[in-house]
Amino acid sequence: MEIEEDFYSTIKLKNGEEIFAKVSVINEDLKTLLLVLNPVIISEVRRNSNIGYKFDPWIKTSSEDFFILDLNDVLIISESNDELMIKVYNMYISDLKQYSENKKNIKSHGLSKKMGYINNVEDAKNLLENIFKNS
Repeated sequence: MEIEEDFYSTIKLKNGEEIFAKVSVINEDLKTLLLVLNPVIISEVRRNSNIGYKFDPWIKTSSEDFFILDLNDVLIISESNDELMIKVYNMYISDLKQYSENKKNIKSHGLSKKMGYINNVEDAKNLLENIFKNS
């Protein structure tokens, strides 16, 4: 198995999806695979005369940060040397990792009654309606 040096790339898949990721090419026997790290979907956002980009995770329901693609599923792959795009992508990935870490820390503490009153929706609704009626 031979792994080539990483590079940033836009990948157009045969199913029509377009992703941007840091990519490593893996040559294994007679097969070529792509290891894509933190793949994202980039959407162009226009506001008045300004153009910007919105980044979203490619697979929203997975906590994995890399995926393996068969080169046979790829229509086009284009190496990116756009320094601004790479910088914004890396900032997005860094922010995403920080958010995930903060989320883990919050979950590890759990909920307790010391944090406030824990209630279900129906009971809270009835309580608020009674307060409103009696005021």
